[in-house]
Amino acid sequence: MTSDGLLVVETDRFHGPLDLLLHLIRTQDIDIFDIPIARITRQFLEAIEVLADTDVDEAGEFLEMAAVLVRIKAGMLLPAPAGGEDHDLRAELVRRLLEYEMIREVATRLRAAEDDRGRRFGKGYVHPRPRPGAAEAPLKVTWEDLLAAALRVEAPAQRDAEHRIATRPVAMREKIGLIVETVRKARRIEFSSLVAPWRERMHGVMTLLAGLELGRRRVVALRQTEHFSPLWFYSGRNLGDGPGGTVLGVAPGSGGVGADGQVGGETEDAVAGAGEGAA
Repeated sequence: MTSDGLLVVETDRFHGPLDLLLHLIRTQDIDIFDIPIARITRQFLEAIEVLADTDVDEAGEFLEMAAVLVRIKAGMLLPAPAGGEDHDLRAELVRRLLEYEMIREVATRLRAAEDDRGRRFGKGYVHPRPRPGAAEAPLKVTWEDLLAAALRVEAPAQRDAEHRIATRPVAMREKIGLIVETVRKARRIEFSSLVAPWRERMHGVMTLLAGLELGRRRVVALRQTEHFSPLWFYSGRNLGDGPGGTVLGVAPGSGGVGADGQVGGETEDAVAGAGEGAA
């Protein structure tokens, strides 16, 4: 509203004639149930004059609403027919305005909720549904039911508690012969290459113990550049290169364990614990 009493309205801000009409009513604190049709119609026509030269389709909707206002005003000026009921012609317009205002308010709240949700959650987020709690029902059990349930309980069947594990012996002599023969031929060998043909852990353990014993006797040299790096076996100074020579009493290509469990004059238990002096 300007200083000279003119109402300035920007029609491009409104989404249809009902939005503009409701704006005119609310900004002037007019009672929606007692609309001054003459004043509102005049202001409505002044507001849509600019639409006549710009958008014909949009101006048609506003001109239709203006025609409704003029028809309501004309009906209010004409005398009521004799014997007819006194009916307010503005009632239908008021109903449409109230429905539109309610829908606009709902749309505004939904848009605000959407913006708020977009700031807090990502696109596609779905709130987890709470699981319904189990209904608490009173427990009603009689002694007869308890006794009948106890009689239906059967004793578990007897099971064989004996557990047998089949072990596969791995000879220390076999691993010593394997390391000696391989180092004689290749001069060096990686530990993982020695145990690769077998998938059992015992072969790896016995190969390592055999290498430690050979290292203690300076038959092979063990080398590892850093922690957890590959372990290599190299030929040592006590490794005999002559044909038919023996190392710790093990002939080249021999395998197995003697009947007394001796490996090069020592029992396998003594060899397994001889890793302290390994290189």
